[in-house]
Amino acid sequence: MAIKLANRILVVKPSATLAISTRAKEMMAAGIDVVNFGVGEPDFNTPDYIKDAAHKALDDNFTRYTANPGIIELREAICAKFERENGLKYKPNQILVSAGAKASILTVLMAVCDVGDQVLVPSPYWVSYPDQVKLVNAQMVVIPSTVENEFKITPAALRKACEESPSAKVLLLNSPSNPSGTVYNREELIEIAKICIEYNLLVISDEIYERLVYDDTEHVSIASVLPEMYERTVVINGVSKAYAMTGWRMGYAAGPAHIIGAASRVQAHATSGINSITQKASVVALNEEDDSIEKMRQEFQERRNFLCGELSKIPHVTLFKPKGAFYVFPDISWYLENNNKGIKDCGEFCSLMLETYHVALVSGAAFGVDTAVRFSYANSMENLKKGAQRFAKCLEDLRS
Repeated sequence: MAIKLANRILVVKPSATLAISTRAKEMMAAGIDVVNFGVGEPDFNTPDYIKDAAHKALDDNFTRYTANPGIIELREAICAKFERENGLKYKPNQILVSAGAKASILTVLMAVCDVGDQVLVPSPYWVSYPDQVKLVNAQMVVIPSTVENEFKITPAALRKACEESPSAKVLLLNSPSNPSGTVYNREELIEIAKICIEYNLLVISDEIYERLVYDDTEHVSIASVLPEMYERTVVINGVSKAYAMTGWRMGYAAGPAHIIGAASRVQAHATSGINSITQKASVVALNEEDDSIEKMRQEFQERRNFLCGELSKIPHVTLFKPKGAFYVFPDISWYLENNNKGIKDCGEFCSLMLETYHVALVSGAAFGVDTAVRFSYANSMENLKKGAQRFAKCLEDLRS
């Protein structure tokens, strides 16, 4: 007789972004020209100065166990980064280095959430948030938003969620956002912070796309907007997106020492930290940054401008130009209500796009908004042109 799985894992779903990417790769391996907008990682190589640091760590035989929360040099480099870029002062005992920002979020949730605690999550949300909340036996409360408001939650919506959620303990905030590219400004964060203070919420602030902001947009950490927020915020960040280091697996959490210490105890019995080579390379990435990071940001901005320009030409598609990350999240609800193929949701639409028009998109349902689709413009300009044309052709065929 098969052993019964734990209830917590029975409600966890596979990653939608990984699923669409897997199918796209299968088609590409079969010789089909697929434009893959599903992958959420930079298409640039890790800068040479970072790779050189990794080679040096190997040559120096830095290959043994390290301290569970991260080597002191790395935690000091992270503290220096926070003071330099965010105006936030942390000590090394307030930093936990983990195997990616995803692991950082999960360990913090495990450290603060009990059964029945409620986690407030603005929609659209990153695909892993719901399942991470389930894994710690907490309850997710979705706070809706609209494309007309650039997918930002309003203070009124947050207050309503707090009033209706007596066990609310955490607000999980993501700015810049995956999937929408939304960036909250300082004034908006102050209003959100006031409500969090009033209702005694901890904010887990996912800022992994912090360096990827465009035009005159300023990234602001909610931990810095009011003095009281410093002690009730855990900031999540890492090197994956800005430094093109997704496969290196380095994320980190910064916050009150007692929360970080608790999360560190969780990690000590799970992974015992991250690999030694990545840590040495990350020290150099943060301390000795060259102009390659800014060049990548500028290229992303150019791609964003092009893709938004092309998509905005399509009738009945609603979108705004995102201020951060590398995603566009257009609303196609008109086509779901007015098409000649009986398509009713974004999942069916994305299947049609992939199988017939050979473009891989991620359904907004994976992010809590079943009227939109996610494009990643971490892609070549050639693919952006080709993919936008195929997307427009599909929508034209649906209404003809």
